Amino acid sequence: MADERGPRQSGPNGPNGSYGYNGPYGPDESHGPNGSYGPTKHGGRGRRSRARGAGGGTGGRPPRAVLALRAMVWAASAVVLVTCGVTWYAYRSLTDGMTTSNALDSIKKNAPKHLDSSVNLLLIGLDSRKDMDGNDLPKEFVQDQLHAGSSEIGYYNTNTLILMHIPKDGGKVQAFSVPRDDYVQTFNGDGSVQGHFKIKEAYSNAYTGAHDKFAAQGMKGAKLEGKSREAGRQATLATVQKFLDVPIDHFAEVNLLGFYDIAKVLQPITVCLKHPVKDHYSGADFPAGVQKLDAKQSLAFVRQRHGLLNGDLDRTRRQQAFISSVTHELKSQGAWSDLGKLQGLFDVVKKDLVLDQSWDVLDFAQQAPNLTGGNVVFHTLPITGFGTRNKESVNLVDPEQVRKIVQKAFATADTKDSSDGKKDQKDKKDEKAAPGTVDVRNGNGGNGAAEAELKALVKLGYTEGVAGDAPAQARTTIAYGSGADKAAQQIADRLKTAAPVASASVPAGHVVITLGKDYKLPAESPAKSGGDTSSGGGSSGDTSSSGSGKSSSDDDDDTSGPAVKAGGVPCVN
Repeated sequence: MADERGPRQSGPNGPNGSYGYNGPYGPDESHGPNGSYGPTKHGGRGRRSRARGAGGGTGGRPPRAVLALRAMVWAASAVVLVTCGVTWYAYRSLTDGMTTSNALDSIKKNAPKHLDSSVNLLLIGLDSRKDMDGNDLPKEFVQDQLHAGSSEIGYYNTNTLILMHIPKDGGKVQAFSVPRDDYVQTFNGDGSVQGHFKIKEAYSNAYTGAHDKFAAQGMKGAKLEGKSREAGRQATLATVQKFLDVPIDHFAEVNLLGFYDIAKVLQPITVCLKHPVKDHYSGADFPAGVQKLDAKQSLAFVRQRHGLLNGDLDRTRRQQAFISSVTHELKSQGAWSDLGKLQGLFDVVKKDLVLDQSWDVLDFAQQAPNLTGGNVVFHTLPITGFGTRNKESVNLVDPEQVRKIVQKAFATADTKDSSDGKKDQKDKKDEKAAPGTVDVRNGNGGNGAAEAELKALVKLGYTEGVAGDAPAQARTTIAYGSGADKAAQQIADRLKTAAPVASASVPAGHVVITLGKDYKLPAESPAKSGGDTSSGGGSSGDTSSSGSGKSSSDDDDDTSGPAVKAGGVPCVN
């Protein structure tokens, strides 16, 4: 019988000139004299030979059971290794080359606390006709396929802002669209105040400031574009987080070209319209009813706002309906569990999609099916009316009302009992009026405006100062002395003015409000609304429309119009 222990080595390997043997993976240094299992290479005691027995082993040979066990271990190890390798390859192939951002890092330190382990995800749609490096997209493509005018239109405004709240233990996902023209206090990523602008302009304001700063330092090309866009992302995240008073955990950003590319991979997209539409601005030309759209038509579908009953608010619901249709179609095709289909989708959008660096896309792909099948409800945040600010038409909003709606919807089973919740709300109201003595001057021209505003501020908890007159001015302004910065900022938020300014001429602890022609007398009952900050700040040129975007057929909802429920193909205006 052939010696199964392998060929003899070429030299002595033990006492008395004995020879050891090569095992299947090289010299077997565990063998001692005469083939016994003696001292090992590492100095420990090796295995000793067993007498022949039921195991069938002879001398120093392991029994068959041991060999079988080894084979099983080797096989299992191979499976684990291959599986890990495939998983690693799949992850790398999906994510390699994707643009990521650390913009969230700058705002997390100032983020409100999570009540539980739920996840808040912000989707950002950038109205830019440029690529990632800042180069203009081809003119013919922008005009013919995107139907979006020239590359100068849109700049770096965010036309889509949707915050999705994914509960920790599953259940319905609550999603809120923020109308792009909401007039709010905007911030930079470091928390500094930009002023009051349309919420879509937070990105472009920060982009422009960063671009000018870095260009002056000699930065150029793709690096300059990347750094400037990062500042825009930080500002958008900070502004939405401050406006809604909820933390943001992840975000995804896509521009017009990215949207077009996604639609091209997924086309045809099934949508449903309640009425026929035709709009030469967006290129939308569709009959009523269910229909299938190609990529160019899909972009027109989500961009149309002219000729719609509620303008931008209806466009927002178009965006929600599009997302619902796409996720429904992906689920029905089994795309979420098909690596090939995911690969194709990711390959196309890598050049246009930006994700935060902590987002595990494979983990999200496993969760994504839970976002379909009717598990997502889209809402549009309400506005209180329309007005003119900085010579632009804007949506007027009540920040406190908006926050209450969002936080109520995001509440989970882990939230403390209602008595604690009421206490927390009371504490927040008590914190509204920061220490400060308010003086109000009337540059509005209306009789009694200064006295009425001072009375309203005192009811909210500020210390009463004096009311008087001032030369007429167009805009309401706020100045403050040392120690009154927080009160000044609160009042600026309430009146929706430009950012307050520190002034050495204002006494310490005082806030001076000079009313402009844009000021409207406060509602008579700020106390009756529990200190609601919606009073004041309206424009004399504001329309009488409530701006809620509701029609007589809308659901009874405190958001702007009926919710759009995912899980199929919802029919919208």
